[in-house]
Amino acid sequence: MLPMRPHGPVVRTVRHDPADRPLLVIWEATRACSLSCVHCRAEAQPRRHPRELGTQEATALMEQVAAFGRPSPIFVITGGDCFEREDLTELVRRGRALGLTVAVSPSGTEKLDRAALRELQDAGVTALSLSLDGATAAVHDGFRRVPGTFDRTVQAWADARELGMKVQVNSTMSSRTVHELPDLAALVRAQGAMTWSAFMLVPMGRGVDLGALTAQQAEDVMNYLYDLGPHVPVKTTEGHHFRRVSLQRAVLAERGVDHVAALGLGELYAELTERTAAFGWGDGARVRRPPVNVNAGYGFVFVSHVGTVHPSGFLPVSAGDVREQPLTEIYRTSELFTGLRDPGRLTGRCGACEFGRVCGGSRSRAYASTGDPYASDPLCGYRPGSFPYPQDVAALLAS
Repeated sequence: MLPMRPHGPVVRTVRHDPADRPLLVIWEATRACSLSCVHCRAEAQPRRHPRELGTQEATALMEQVAAFGRPSPIFVITGGDCFEREDLTELVRRGRALGLTVAVSPSGTEKLDRAALRELQDAGVTALSLSLDGATAAVHDGFRRVPGTFDRTVQAWADARELGMKVQVNSTMSSRTVHELPDLAALVRAQGAMTWSAFMLVPMGRGVDLGALTAQQAEDVMNYLYDLGPHVPVKTTEGHHFRRVSLQRAVLAERGVDHVAALGLGELYAELTERTAAFGWGDGARVRRPPVNVNAGYGFVFVSHVGTVHPSGFLPVSAGDVREQPLTEIYRTSELFTGLRDPGRLTGRCGACEFGRVCGGSRSRAYASTGDPYASDPLCGYRPGSFPYPQDVAALLAS
């Protein structure tokens, strides 16, 4: 007999077909940025590119996003540093007039202050995304390579919350920063956030030599993040096997099986867990935030500063150009996007994995590591078929 199922879904699916309409459209408005972060995907530059989408072209892009229909995808303006665009506020206004939900993801520069946030809020921004890779100025500023970014980011976080804006905090997981996790969790819990996203590093751009986690460390981190669920609203970026971990942990908890032994968790998990236990948070009162089943090209699309369209900002293969073809058409019909939405195209362990349709692995990391977007995700160490309760997993997926 199966144990009682957890309340609510363990993995959440979007209500509409992600093959027809993305949940998120990320637009890299510029690559210009005054920071020089050690992990930068965009290898940001001090000046704007002459071929960036202009104001009217960006408006046309937002019209294409609105053409996906209702509910419209969330439109996120990122960079580089989106504050390097003088027309940022005007673009937000135009996006809102088209019926889009517009969010921004600025850098922690001197341009990020309360007055700028108030101006964006007046234009229609309701949410912003901030990056924080260390719980102290020494660690974060060392990562961003510009002094003062930690203080500016934390102040902007507090200002946005006071203004009533939703805040997502993003933290990069690498061998250089992973030991910051407990202190970062404590900071997020104390200051409050809509979401805390742990970004599992994709080795590209300046991040190639940063120090990715091993597969065992990634398992430890994913399980630690799952433990944090009752305390902070945690999610992962490019850590799709967090969905597999969530299913495994739900089954093991209902069966009363020790997850540490069953999943072979290691020293990093023990260290992070012990340090967090010292905070004395107890069991926690939050409802666990179920991860969402989206992946590169499946509910997610990225438009570059020059208009090329990609399944992810971390998968630098173009499927088209919004200057030449509508985004709706590229997303729905291009060979790259339709291929990535076909689990039968996956190879290696990802192709053989029973969790494939709710995980799928990071296509960006597979491409960065092998040149093949359909290959196995090297950060996942799970051996397909090794979880001892497949019927329980199937029952959860069917519920």
